[in-house]
Amino acid sequence: MRSHDSEFEEFARASVERLRSSAFMMCRDWHLAQDLTQTALTKVYVAWRRAAQADNTFAYAQKILFRAYLDHRRRRSSTEAVDGQLPEVARGGTLDLRLTMLDALSRLPRRDRAIVILRYFEDYSVEQTAEILNLTISVVKTQTRRALARLRELLAPDQLALFAA
Repeated sequence: MRSHDSEFEEFARASVERLRSSAFMMCRDWHLAQDLTQTALTKVYVAWRRAAQADNTFAYAQKILFRAYLDHRRRRSSTEAVDGQLPEVARGGTLDLRLTMLDALSRLPRRDRAIVILRYFEDYSVEQTAEILNLTISVVKTQTRRALARLRELLAPDQLALFAA
């Protein structure tokens, strides 16, 4: 029988990059994304016995991550200015397309951004998104529709063609 610590370490190694990527899409700051990821993994570790019994341990951790992001944005200390520099290495896709989408996402309100990322980047259902963000299903549907309309406004028509391809 493996120890709980070794089970958690294995989970953390397998999940850290995806969690950090999700956090970065939310906040557009690699340092804050790292902090949010560490916060989420710490909370998962503290509740590891319960987390390990969840149907989807990664979804459990991601729920904690997204809630940590929303809580961070509510705190007074979250008013730090981000310098806007991106890491030197782009992850997947064309750089221009990724930067355009990240810029458009950053202009959405934090809850709308969380909904869009969970629904379309992490491929969660409406119900799962509602549960993770502690919202009703109707709020998720309404905010998704509004957020997508806002993204369409933000993206130039020629860039929309890139997403349709």
